[in-house]
Amino acid sequence: AISTTGLLALAGCSETKTEENGKVLNIMCWNTEFQERFEGFYPDVTIKGEGTKKTYTLKNGVEVKFVIEPNDNNNYQNKLDEKLKGQDKAAADDKVDMFLIEADYATKYTKTSYTLDLKTDIGLTAEDLADQYKYTQDIVTYDGHLKATSWQATPGLFAYRRDIAKSVLGTDDPARVQEKISDWTKFNEVAAQMKTANVKMLSGFADNYRPYSNNMTDKWVTNDNTIRLDPEIKKWIVNTKDYADKKYIDDAPLWSAQWQADQGPDGHALKDEKGNVTATGKKTFGFFYSTWGINFTLAGNADPDGYAKKMNEAKNPDGSIDTTKTLYGDYAVCKGPASWYWGGSWLCAAKGTDNKEEIKDIMKKLTCDATIAENITRETQDYTNNKTAMNKLANDVSYGSEFLGGQNHIALFKESAEKIDMSNAGPYDQTLNEGIQNSFEAYFFNETTTYANALAAFKKTVEEKANNLKFSSEWDAWDGKTL
Repeated sequence: AISTTGLLALAGCSETKTEENGKVLNIMCWNTEFQERFEGFYPDVTIKGEGTKKTYTLKNGVEVKFVIEPNDNNNYQNKLDEKLKGQDKAAADDKVDMFLIEADYATKYTKTSYTLDLKTDIGLTAEDLADQYKYTQDIVTYDGHLKATSWQATPGLFAYRRDIAKSVLGTDDPARVQEKISDWTKFNEVAAQMKTANVKMLSGFADNYRPYSNNMTDKWVTNDNTIRLDPEIKKWIVNTKDYADKKYIDDAPLWSAQWQADQGPDGHALKDEKGNVTATGKKTFGFFYSTWGINFTLAGNADPDGYAKKMNEAKNPDGSIDTTKTLYGDYAVCKGPASWYWGGSWLCAAKGTDNKEEIKDIMKKLTCDATIAENITRETQDYTNNKTAMNKLANDVSYGSEFLGGQNHIALFKESAEKIDMSNAGPYDQTLNEGIQNSFEAYFFNETTTYANALAAFKKTVEEKANNLKFSSEWDAWDGKTL
């Protein structure tokens, strides 16, 4: 990928006038989430065909194309950087018109002129954007210029299994479960209870990372490019090592087969495309998930065989859910031991686009319209970036999530969303957040790997991806154990 410094240097100082109303509007993203939102909720598009032959045509005849580049090994950013670098020389219908960014690297792009100002260049107004959560604008505003907009807000909660909560804690009521895990001391006490019941508190070593990292006291990197050792990062390392030593967790990296299997029915065998078993689910109490994760990931993993559409076949004689078949309806959510957030996707308008009017309309309808936002939440359970819509659903006594056993999770998300502060976000967050998790895995689970070994691995990762950064001396001075 182009480094942040390189991207800044390559970007020009101002937007140049381009031909309007191109025939093709290209949107770059790393998965199909926004494509699904566009397909399901943008009103002014005609959709034809199926699968890879599906086409999207706007009312004025402009064709919309989605360019999907997976995130793995920084692939998405590498391909996006290459496209943006060659934007001036690209043919009109090959230019990037819109692209998506994530929280962990948002500032890498919003600090360059590769992203247009959504007000002065695209035409969105303060009135259009007034109902969005402030943090979703703060993180993508640079030098007073709003460079991106999002249809979602991403506060995090703790999703837990009701059947296990009843068995071990004596209740599955979200308010009472929250009382039992309302801070890290209580959370650790419940983890010990879960172990006695032969249940893992969490699936893997990175499950609790975001609730710690999101509460860091300052940015990862100082103004002189020094990587800080924040107290919250120390707590994560100490707590996770303790959990691993006590067998409260398994060595299951985020997104791994084991991690996904643990979110599903008891003993569920996860298989690859050839039918080979890659992981078998173990009883796990809960998972830290933000809004998109609950509807986009957890719901699918909890019901791998599609019993949600035939729940009568997944019930025990007493009417309870057969957890060997599905966990659809068995999960519930509560705040957990800390307020936090995870991720989020933003839409950027690319410098050089010839589809500004189309971009404005898509952004306005999918990220600013209260009715569309409400519909997205009702149909997908995503938490949308519109206070009016979310307040309405939070106060609707008839609204509830079938996946969460009828619970109105929007009310909880609403409370957390107002508290999100992204002032500590920086351009190196993805490199450092992913790097420290991957580098410390061996320290948590391998008795021969020391803190010094893990730190050396972390330093090597950073040197390979951001060699302009240096580590503060406190990293080497710390013993990995003392808080």
